[in-house]
Amino acid sequence: MTPNAAMTELRTKAPLVHCITNYVAMNIAANVTLAAGASPAMIHAIEEVADFTPICGALTINIGTLSAPWVAAMQAGAKAALAAQVPWVLDPVAHFATPYRAQVAQDLLALKPSLVRGNASEIIALAGGAGAGKGADSGDSVADAQASALALAKRVGCVVAVSGTDDFITDGSRSAQVTGGSAIMPKITALGCSQTALVGAYAAVTPNLDAAVAAFLHFAEAGARAETIASGPGSFSVAFLDQLHNLHPGDLDEARVTWV
Repeated sequence: MTPNAAMTELRTKAPLVHCITNYVAMNIAANVTLAAGASPAMIHAIEEVADFTPICGALTINIGTLSAPWVAAMQAGAKAALAAQVPWVLDPVAHFATPYRAQVAQDLLALKPSLVRGNASEIIALAGGAGAGKGADSGDSVADAQASALALAKRVGCVVAVSGTDDFITDGSRSAQVTGGSAIMPKITALGCSQTALVGAYAAVTPNLDAAVAAFLHFAEAGARAETIASGPGSFSVAFLDQLHNLHPGDLDEARVTWV
């Protein structure tokens, strides 16, 4: 499915997206999901995630701010998604920073996410390599992470999406690069985390590889347009949400996508 066709599906169905995400990202992830055309739910209590996940179009799990109760809820949500055949997305934020975080990421990876979204350093490390990341920031290029993304996609049987200056998305056999966005985007806290929520929204309405490409292109197009009217990170944040909302099917420049 083309990105513009996927956007039509997103806007028509407005899927419910279950976002288990970090404290820093909750607000922007919810706003990005809403602006793009889906409906976010920021539920994380273990007492309800297993009941809630099956009624959603997709689940996204972001490990940015971990605690034992949240980890238990993440695992329960992932298991419920698998049982109900609900697509789920893993965002392994800075999983290489501590042994605890690394183990949580590997335990979630074992629960077979439909998609993994991360920066280059996160993907390299998740595949078993040695990345140069610093906290949640990448120290590696997307090009450096392509081999790791391919290997991880084949091993887990999922789509791996690497965000960066030029994004790389693969299911292990087919791959795409997406260009666009803005150099201001890394200056906005948790914007990458919100991209994970958008990937989940698209995964609720279209196959996983197409979903990641459409979500990344929607993000890139909105970022490129927002940059033309923003004077810095603050005004960019507002303009970016407006552009996510104001883009309509047919507005996404599919020439930004190169299949490799």
